[in-house]
Amino acid sequence: MIRPQDIGRGEEQHELFTANTGGKGKRLCHYDYRDEGGELFSCVKKTLEECREARDEWMGRRGK
Repeated sequence: MIRPQDIGRGEEQHELFTANTGGKGKRLCHYDYRDEGGELFSCVKKTLEECREARDEWMGRRGK
């Protein structure tokens, strides 16, 4: 289980899980990242790579 309160600055956590949608299992990744300033980024995407891309876009929009 992901625990955002345990993430240090510049660290990430992720967890793969299966969501039951309409009787079908869908594999997803829950991702959390805490930046050097202490702000938390969190998302759910299909893959860890997609989560990291979203994190990079988030950081880019914030000028980090």
